Amino acid sequence: MLVIDSHTHVISTDTERWPTAPIGGRRSQWSQARPVDIDGLVRALDDAGIARAVVVQASTVYGHDNRYVVEAVRAHPDRFIGVYSIDALAPDAVERIRHWQGEGLAGFRLFTTGTTMPGQSDGLGHEDSCPAWAHAEEQGIPVCLQMTAQGLPVLRGLLERFPGVRVLLDHCARPDLSDGPPYRRAEDLFRMAAFPGVHLKLTHRALDAADQGASTRAGFLADLVSAFGADRIAWGSNFPAAQGTPADLLAQAREAASGLPEADQELILGGTTAAFYTPVATAGGPRG
Repeated sequence: MLVIDSHTHVISTDTERWPTAPIGGRRSQWSQARPVDIDGLVRALDDAGIARAVVVQASTVYGHDNRYVVEAVRAHPDRFIGVYSIDALAPDAVERIRHWQGEGLAGFRLFTTGTTMPGQSDGLGHEDSCPAWAHAEEQGIPVCLQMTAQGLPVLRGLLERFPGVRVLLDHCARPDLSDGPPYRRAEDLFRMAAFPGVHLKLTHRALDAADQGASTRAGFLADLVSAFGADRIAWGSNFPAAQGTPADLLAQAREAASGLPEADQELILGGTTAAFYTPVATAGGPRG
């Protein structure tokens, strides 16, 4: 089975060459406690038997300076797919998208919540962001969203306006799963299944939330597959932001998916990510 990790980060210890400029004005604690550079990520993937990985801009370290992600992709084009961060409200947002796409990266990320910026930013649906969304739709550029479930109604409005955009929701948009099936507290998440461009990034955050609520990891994943289809669910380790190794985090996901048909497991653990980031993800990568 080809395993592709949809969510990793790289952080250099060389702050002179790669200076920090975190979103929110302060660097995340995890990036200081568990920094992993490009070579360290390759070793961790090798140890886990992971063929490829999406390197997502560490916004709580470098903000919108995506040069270290570019460095990772150029150093290991057979292993890494790069996702960059932009300020969608900036007047030059479309210009920055063109720039980073031209550097070999595969899609952009909008960071609207996180450890250095708690809550849900009201910039997600701001009119000033619409040129970036329109450009993504026109050019077929995938969008990764770091957001909370609170922002899902706003996202629905954006996708009604830009229906051709493909989006991937980090951590399944951090839903409240405490009540268990039929997940009335996560109703906004399951309603997103009506939008065919919406994909979910399945990480430890969502799996643990299900396990700590009135559900189980396996039960929640099965319900996600029933609503969205396995071809719209992509596993990601969130390494090294998540505690544990990619091998540990992959084992957690494999266990949660073990009751699904093998074809669904293959999609969740690699196939969905490859399709979402086509053609970059499928060009010249290892197989196995």
